[in-house]
Amino acid sequence: MFSPDQENHPAKAPVKYGELIVLGYNGSLPNGDRGRRKSRFALLKRLKANGVKPSTVHIACTPQAAKAISNKDQHSISYTLSRAQTVVVEYNHDSNTDMFQIGRSTESPIDFVVTDTVPGSQTNSDTQSVQSTISRFACRIICERNPPFTAKIYAAGFDSSKNIFLGEKAAKWKTLDGQMDGLTTNGVLVMHPRNGFTEDSKPGVWREISVCGNVFSLRETRSAQQRGKMVENESNQLQDGSLIDLCGATLLWRTAEGLARTPTVKHLEALRQEINAARPQCPVGFNTLAFPSMKRKDVVDEKQPWVYLNCGHVHGYHNWGNKEERDGKDRECPMCRSVGPYVPLWLGCEAGFYVDAGPPTHAFSPCGHVCSEKTTSYWSQIPLPHGTHTFHAACPFCAHQLAGEQGYIRLIFQGPLD
Repeated sequence: MFSPDQENHPAKAPVKYGELIVLGYNGSLPNGDRGRRKSRFALLKRLKANGVKPSTVHIACTPQAAKAISNKDQHSISYTLSRAQTVVVEYNHDSNTDMFQIGRSTESPIDFVVTDTVPGSQTNSDTQSVQSTISRFACRIICERNPPFTAKIYAAGFDSSKNIFLGEKAAKWKTLDGQMDGLTTNGVLVMHPRNGFTEDSKPGVWREISVCGNVFSLRETRSAQQRGKMVENESNQLQDGSLIDLCGATLLWRTAEGLARTPTVKHLEALRQEINAARPQCPVGFNTLAFPSMKRKDVVDEKQPWVYLNCGHVHGYHNWGNKEERDGKDRECPMCRSVGPYVPLWLGCEAGFYVDAGPPTHAFSPCGHVCSEKTTSYWSQIPLPHGTHTFHAACPFCAHQLAGEQGYIRLIFQGPLD
């Protein structure tokens, strides 16, 4: 994961807390990664701490409260209870933590700009027409500057005036110890996997995280006024493989330690070359098949392998079995006569989504993204939030909803006949 320079001079490399990877992008955004808008974002230790922690609480519209709100140098969270009453919680500088903010806004307080993920979109024009459900200042992650570099997530981010406003309609309440807490309109959901992010991983339970970092069961719908039940024995601390859903985009959190165990792009490239070196053949045209290079991951190549999704038989592209009375999508496999979709295969290039370093033997259905068996098995079990109240499994590389009994299929290659 590191450049050779960093490996030789570890002292020079800044401490990496972890990385956030947006689901649905196979290594980069459709029009390329630019500035704060990209498919993955590394959280690095800052030269100077910028974390904050709660301090004074002001109740009602006293002059101090008004001053706290208007003070551009002071972070604060305002909870509007009614027209007559606002509670303002001031936040002071915390020299032990770094804060990173994520949201749709391109204003300077946002470190990582995230837009809505459109399944399988190839260009940004595909994504612009959608009315966004991602909050402009969606969430913030606070990382401890000292080992073990714990990262915690909180709903909502501070705006350019260093404020978070929870309006009258937002769900909010007073806690037992007299503090305030609340939820954002569409909420920030988190799922921690069981058994970490490994080949033994199992999906965890989706929870909602409050503005103060408390954990709750899900509301009935995304923006319902009534909060879920507080889950006392769970925390907002991110683990390797935690998923963060911002209602329109889902992010995967990988710790620095987890990334060190993950296959690198170099390893995936070696696996690609290994498959191609075995010279798999099309059983109909007898032509040799080859996965295109990782850089050409959107253009169908003439040697590209194609698969029949019902049986897993891999072929080159051909017109066999294209019955006119069918809608053109379903084809009959020449090997076993099973009828189903026939799609090109693409290698999964985003190494951060892999739970192991196994060979690319399985493909997600219906999109044809190829990766290891354990990786397809894991993602096919995860219900990802979709819209305001539904969940479904999706391919991590393109965000397409999975289809078929399992959501993936084992690939059956035919070797060379010579």
